[in-house]
Amino acid sequence: MKTFAALIKSSRPISWINTAFPFAATYVFFTGRVDLIMVIGTLFFLIPYNLLMYGINDVFDYESDLRNPRKGGIEGALLDKSLHRTTIWTSVLSCVPFVIYLLAVGNAASGLMLLFAVFTVLAYSVKGLRFKERPFLDSLTSASHFVNPMLFAALLVGHNLLEPVLWQSWVAFAFWGMASHAFGAVQDVKADREGGISSIATVIGARRTTRFAFALYLAAGVLMAGLSWPANLAAIAAVPYLIILLPHLNITDENCESANRGWRRFIWLNFFAGFVVYELLYMSTRVG
Repeated sequence: MKTFAALIKSSRPISWINTAFPFAATYVFFTGRVDLIMVIGTLFFLIPYNLLMYGINDVFDYESDLRNPRKGGIEGALLDKSLHRTTIWTSVLSCVPFVIYLLAVGNAASGLMLLFAVFTVLAYSVKGLRFKERPFLDSLTSASHFVNPMLFAALLVGHNLLEPVLWQSWVAFAFWGMASHAFGAVQDVKADREGGISSIATVIGARRTTRFAFALYLAAGVLMAGLSWPANLAAIAAVPYLIILLPHLNITDENCESANRGWRRFIWLNFFAGFVVYELLYMSTRVG
């Protein structure tokens, strides 16, 4: 039971919805139904996908996490070294049956997207790839972890990712994800530098990274504002993020930890923003 509890904690339960909801909402948005494929896909992106993402990360980031005071709570587990092998095997094997099923019921395009999603999750953390230590690619890869379930669902039901509304929605979502990762990296500038870990924030500094995140949130809002009514009202969801970032626009590397106050607000704001955006997009299809 202690091992099970540690694995669940490592999978970041508070973030499960951030990957499961984009898949489930997109699938239901386009099909209007809840079926076996939707249920199994949602379960995959709810738990196994997150355990693979965060569990692998906890294993390969163990040494730097020891120096990070934020680890050990809802913002990241500090996984005991004795559980590393178990975590790797469990995270990989728990994904296998889901991936096999979703490949079997999908098409070539959705299959490639699913495999790409799994690859980016692994590439972010594992040795030899470590996309998380490649500035700007780290934010892009992190964003893909949340956007890919949405893209997979759209392809699974036969849609083109360049369709009107769809491309603006997923690009805006990608900007949101990149901004969230970038600002999240700001609070760890000191810890990452001490641990020898490179990130967008350690390379360009806390202030420039925060302003980069601000610009991305703004761009996401502008993209959503370009949709038809009432979907364009979803642009409002960007406003709280911009307001939260405002006090941190002049942050320095020396007081980078102060960004944690804003980051913790993001954790709860994400639930509200995601719900609002989906409802407005869904309403727009009914109006149309």
